[in-house]
Amino acid sequence: MALDMNIHELLVIGDSDFLINQVKGNWATKNDKILPYMNLVQRLFGRFKSIDFRHTLRAQNEFAGTLATIASIIQHPESTHIGLLEITLREEHAHCAYVEAEPDGQPWYADIKAYLEKEEYPPESSANKKKTIRRLANGFFLNKEVL
Repeated sequence: MALDMNIHELLVIGDSDFLINQVKGNWATKNDKILPYMNLVQRLFGRFKSIDFRHTLRAQNEFAGTLATIASIIQHPESTHIGLLEITLREEHAHCAYVEAEPDGQPWYADIKAYLEKEEYPPESSANKKKTIRRLANGFFLNKEVL
């Protein structure tokens, strides 16, 4: 895909130290299943002005996982041009920055807290809502008045 997009310089970031070192030639590739892929990568090296492979820890690879998820759900146009995707990195998760106000004026966790305090459900709760409250309550505990 990078070649089809006329990309000449490529940085590949992977979370498999083993594969990155094999591709770079630091370690030998002995697995018969991987050899055809390694041969293909070696042939593709010459088609780029520069190509670099870097290892990142799997725990620090959330961004790559997110990009892969986005790439899998975006409907690409028929043309070879894909518009710019602007990504803003935040200091905290999005769910920490935005919580919708409940129509009754109570915080989002009020039903969970009431269930843990008194094992009560909101009036006129459906069986499905009661089940959801019980399931969510499993992830919380009360310390006096604090959820």
